[in-house]
Amino acid sequence: MTELLYMKNIEGNYIREFDATVVKSGDDYVVLDRSAFYPEGGGQPSDTGIIEWQGRKTDVVKVTKKGIIKHIISGEKPAEGEEVHGVINWDMRYAHMKMHTAQHIISGVVYDMYRARTVGNQIHAEYSRVDFHPVNFSADDLRKIEERCNDIIRKRAPVRIYEESRSSLEQRVNEERCNLDLLPRSITTLRIVEIEGFDVCPCAGTHVRNTGEIPPITILKKEGKGKERERIVYKLG
Repeated sequence: MTELLYMKNIEGNYIREFDATVVKSGDDYVVLDRSAFYPEGGGQPSDTGIIEWQGRKTDVVKVTKKGIIKHIISGEKPAEGEEVHGVINWDMRYAHMKMHTAQHIISGVVYDMYRARTVGNQIHAEYSRVDFHPVNFSADDLRKIEERCNDIIRKRAPVRIYEESRSSLEQRVNEERCNLDLLPRSITTLRIVEIEGFDVCPCAGTHVRNTGEIPPITILKKEGKGKERERIVYKLG
């Protein structure tokens, strides 16, 4: 089991470098006892970066989470038991953090204004998208959504990460708004991302400390994705 250093609180999302031990070395990957690398999932791409040891280094080109956290390596691999130093590609990680928190803002605003649920999302460093249902946005709707999102950004709302029991969360949130009702009942403890005064949502992704770190949201376009299902494509800045 790999300890994921970004999971416990918001400060863990800002860890750029860390020390670890290789617990398994596969054909093209290593497993570490602890890691700050984000594994691909939840619509967010994995981190990339480098691993260094004994004067050598190798590129981490992808991180996956399928039973175990695999750091996919391009080049020489450190051996099992080796002490290593990991360095994250911070520019890409920070871009994903801002985009992911922005996605939570957009999803919350759209639900509050139109009662449309988030049914898909994909984060990228340059642009991202969120799918909603049931809804049919007009050009004026998109303008209002953008304005409301940027109002929240300007408030510089703090963002917190913490764990909470499912039973406790069910008593204080709208389950549809945060898609809590779609999570398997077997999940009883949740990692929560809270934008103070606006949004509470189960999420395993990486996020910024404060909405003020996010550049203004610009909605680029909408796309129809089926009956009453529409996609918003956005960028930051």
